[in-house]
Amino acid sequence: MRHIFALISLFFVTLSFSQTKVSGLVYDDLGGTVPYANVCFKGTRECVTTDENGKFYIQSDNNHSVLVVSYVGFETKEVKLTKAVNYNMKIVFGGANLLEEVKIYSGKTSKKNNPALDILRKIWEKKRKNGLYMFNQYAMKKYEKVEFDMNSIDSAFMKNKLFKGMEFIFDQIDTSRITGKTYLPIFINESLYEVYGDNTNGKKKEVLKANKNSGLGNGNGVDTFIKDLYSDYDIYNNYLNFFDKNFVSPLSRTGINTYNYVLADSTYIDKKWCYNIVYYPRRKNELTFKGDFWVNDTTFAIKKINMAASKSANINWVKDIYIEQEFDVLNDSVFLLKRDYMMSDFALNKKESSKGVYGKRTTIFDDHKFNEPKEDKFYRESINDFDPNVYNKTEAFWDENRMENLSKDELGVYKMLDTLKTVKRFKQLYNLSTILASGYIQRGFIDYGPIFSIFGYNDVEGQRLRFGGRTYFGSNDLWRLQAYTAYGFKDNKFKYGVSGKVMVDKKNRIILTLGNRRDVEQIGVSLTTSNDVLGRSFASSSFFASGDNSKLTNVNLTTFQAEMEPLKNFVIQAGVSYRTLESASPTFSLSYFQDGVVKSALQQYEFTMGIDYTPGRKTVGYGVERLLVDNNHARVYVNFSQGIKGIFGSDFDYNKLQFYYRQPIFLAGMGRLFTTFEAGKTFGTVPLGLMAVVPGNQSYFVIDNTYNLMNYYEFITDQYTSLHLEHHFNGRFFSRIPFLKKLNWREIVGIKAVYGSVSDENKAINASNITYRAPVDGYWEYNAGVGNIFKCFRLDFCWRGSYLNLPDANKFGIKGSFGFYF
Repeated sequence: MRHIFALISLFFVTLSFSQTKVSGLVYDDLGGTVPYANVCFKGTRECVTTDENGKFYIQSDNNHSVLVVSYVGFETKEVKLTKAVNYNMKIVFGGANLLEEVKIYSGKTSKKNNPALDILRKIWEKKRKNGLYMFNQYAMKKYEKVEFDMNSIDSAFMKNKLFKGMEFIFDQIDTSRITGKTYLPIFINESLYEVYGDNTNGKKKEVLKANKNSGLGNGNGVDTFIKDLYSDYDIYNNYLNFFDKNFVSPLSRTGINTYNYVLADSTYIDKKWCYNIVYYPRRKNELTFKGDFWVNDTTFAIKKINMAASKSANINWVKDIYIEQEFDVLNDSVFLLKRDYMMSDFALNKKESSKGVYGKRTTIFDDHKFNEPKEDKFYRESINDFDPNVYNKTEAFWDENRMENLSKDELGVYKMLDTLKTVKRFKQLYNLSTILASGYIQRGFIDYGPIFSIFGYNDVEGQRLRFGGRTYFGSNDLWRLQAYTAYGFKDNKFKYGVSGKVMVDKKNRIILTLGNRRDVEQIGVSLTTSNDVLGRSFASSSFFASGDNSKLTNVNLTTFQAEMEPLKNFVIQAGVSYRTLESASPTFSLSYFQDGVVKSALQQYEFTMGIDYTPGRKTVGYGVERLLVDNNHARVYVNFSQGIKGIFGSDFDYNKLQFYYRQPIFLAGMGRLFTTFEAGKTFGTVPLGLMAVVPGNQSYFVIDNTYNLMNYYEFITDQYTSLHLEHHFNGRFFSRIPFLKKLNWREIVGIKAVYGSVSDENKAINASNITYRAPVDGYWEYNAGVGNIFKCFRLDFCWRGSYLNLPDANKFGIKGSFGFYF
């Protein structure tokens, strides 16, 4: 994973090959640019559509001498090509063409008497009767090629001192057939899979059979990372999810209100009569595409489709998204996806001249088999095993099984990077990029860091320094040790944490973890507790906080835990912990009454069992620590804890039950709703240190699962229910306001509520200086915010809805946060 970011931090490039290449702008007779004009090589189906600014690029592996440009309201224009490469052409339409049969390619097309819409409705009707959906079961082979290319590099860039001693890398320069930009391939990853599916019960399984990369990293992490950027998608769905955004599919049932459709052509393709429909968006700034598709006249199955995302789409760091799909005709009625190609151009801005990184994924499907059922056990069986043989296939194996030959330049990448790794300057730049990407300084098998946690501050420790490290051999490590030490300049004390984990069973992912931490902590920063021995809350190391931040606790925590994953994304956990808690500040107390005596320190042994279910989760690696690809999956977590008095001097008997449920929901073109529900109850009498403290947020930043206007320890409970709702509209409304749509701001609204109570027994033993106040009438607050300010900043305005008359109640607040968002 970190190797990919390291590579992206290093390069950026370009040049040109291929038979015929043309780029330029199309203008009308008044000097305005013409969006969505049709541009083709004469006598072929090799066509493109100009973008919303009238710009186009088209290339072919064949020689062509005439370009045909058509646009409604004007006579079709034929342009002679005097040479093979024709860049920056200016094509101007002549007088208006008033022929009635000319199809409209601009403005809003009619929703009545439009033959293209009649065909579209047939596609909707037949879409679940096409392809793999026609069979109860299916199996096939899949080949996937992922590539990173640096683009838009000119001669001045290639002469940069940065590349001194590495000039040979520019020998691999090529030209994109989609954009016309020159690029340098710098990473290739190839994978072969066996894919199985059962449409009767919705099961699917992919088994990785072989993987190969161009020399940096273990490879298996890379293609999983790419799947975060290039999600699996079905063009027949109403919405296509890319980069956490819902794009409206051109085949969507809501497409009539989003796109203009034109029936442009019809002809035989592979002995099947097909219609050609051109589509383009009705409005700017929305998450839409432009392009065309060919559809069969009897099955109404798609034969070919291309989609280019609107240049004005509200998405950051991505300048272009381009998709092509081709379908094979298996017999008279079955169209199967044969080839899927996707390319994105990642750049800091959307200026045409800006340098960027192409990310490309090519997927090919072959060797289909149908209606061969497999037992449910087959789909339930774990596929977590890490098989090193998958990554060590011979060149002969790849030559035989690769479904698409690599180009000369792609083959050259393997050799280039092997050579590059021997260059001292490259190693230096690569190591620097790795540090910035991962936050760790790598020295042999030890990573030192994270460097971003070195400095901290709180009222008890004052300025705080922290240094740590971990063992790291790769993303598939079967064991890992981590440790840190910290020092506070105000309390003059050293703190530390150490943890070790080992995988003892790869098939079921049985992992044993042992650790100890002695540190200063802000307890009660989440309702659902965690025994992460090296975890450290934001509250005890905040540089920017309001109010009193001295309610901190000295924690000595020792844990042992075992977990296993018998089914994919279904984890069972069990463990024991022993902790001592004592106030770290003279102004804060955790004291309690026990047997008529006031005690200030707490000792507690606890046994825990839990189930963590995360359907749809994608991870990187097979080792003890896997990197989470995204957060677009649900999570259900149930935890039972039992405190037992007397073991190692433990002070209390109690039982605690907690439930956590998180679900992100995409709402048909209206953005994404994040829902989080928590509930818990403690059975037995416990002091403040073991209570469920409702998590406040005294920082100036937005913190997930906390209450923006609540102070630390403002509400105490031993039973609670909470609900957080936050909806991201992704610019749905701002994009329709003239003076706001160019800013690409995004609307956010949310509401948070919690209800809880405290038993009389728990109130009776409280001897601390914290008054037990439970939200028995229900605490709630709401917020409205603007995201994507300068592409990285979010600003929230927050209002308290209840408990307004408390002495220190915060009735209104403004919170911000920084982040990298597409």
